Amino acid sequence: MKKTLLSLIVVGMTVSGAAGVYAGSKLEKISAYLNHGITFKVNGAVQSLTDSNGKKLVPITYQNTTYLPVRVISNMAGINVQFDAASQQIRLETKQGDNQPAGELTTVNYNETQIKAIQKAYANFESFETAYAPKQMTANDSYVKAAATGDGVNLIFKHMIVNVSPRDYSTDYESKEVKLSNGVIAKWYTPSDTPMLGFQLDDRTVTISSPDGSLSNSQIEQVAVSVAKLK
Repeated sequence: MKKTLLSLIVVGMTVSGAAGVYAGSKLEKISAYLNHGITFKVNGAVQSLTDSNGKKLVPITYQNTTYLPVRVISNMAGINVQFDAASQQIRLETKQGDNQPAGELTTVNYNETQIKAIQKAYANFESFETAYAPKQMTANDSYVKAAATGDGVNLIFKHMIVNVSPRDYSTDYESKEVKLSNGVIAKWYTPSDTPMLGFQLDDRTVTISSPDGSLSNSQIEQVAVSVAKLK
């Protein structure tokens, strides 16, 4: 699937926000159509095409070929994308590490010591002692530790952080709602440079992010569905 998406992106790439991209003599004017009839699903979940500011993007149809915004599609597919303005070159690299495909999810097997540490972190908060944790992670990720914060617990992985708190951190930011595969409504928001996914789970709010950018939005949404009481 990743190879197919990569081929599609290369064939139908569009670049936005790059200084000087319209300069030069290699541009050719065309007549194309914004295709509002196309919708997207990634691993069964409906996705919207939006830029970093939340503005809706629309695919372009030109001579029976549909062109998609490369940065948005790359993020959905778990592919790194960079644009070199000097050479006018788009660079795509699959987000793989530890010789394992980043797109695949695997079960998190917490050992007895880790479970006790997670439970201890939750025990610091009155009426919040029930431990919650994700049951899945990307195949190239690994669990590191649990850390109690000022108002919740951070479950820290190599490539993501899962925060469980009584507080909804998204309230002060512009957000975009998405429906997870289990029917739960979640919200994407970006308080700084790192997109965060927040959603309600029982009496608490779960917030998931990938500070190093290793996880795509789609992968984070899959991990979100797996968060449950730790047994």
